[in-house]
Amino acid sequence: MVDKRFALDFAEDWVASWNSHDLNRILSHYDDNFEMSSPKIITIAGEPSGALKGKKKVGAYWAKALQLFPDLRFELISTLVGVNSVTIYYKGARARLAAEVFHFGSDNKVIRAFAHYAD
Repeated sequence: MVDKRFALDFAEDWVASWNSHDLNRILSHYDDNFEMSSPKIITIAGEPSGALKGKKKVGAYWAKALQLFPDLRFELISTLVGVNSVTIYYKGARARLAAEVFHFGSDNKVIRAFAHYAD
């Protein structure tokens, strides 16, 4: 069960990790075999399903995204708490609104993540 303190700490560290542009720090939140779903995977990674699995594949996608947006900065708006999940609502690239839903395994590492964008 995810509690409010864990959710807030996770959200703040997740945003700080992205703002640091440190890929290893970003990936430290995730299980080695986590699954990521995002419409940006289609456009940036060229994967038509919009989904990738594992740190190696997602890490390559995120490395490319960080190169495309060298001034990328996220701004946390709100953190929503679920049973075994957290949703982070934030301003992302080019100040567009985004939300990501994170599902956690027993070790508090993300096992599935789903990104949603307002653009």
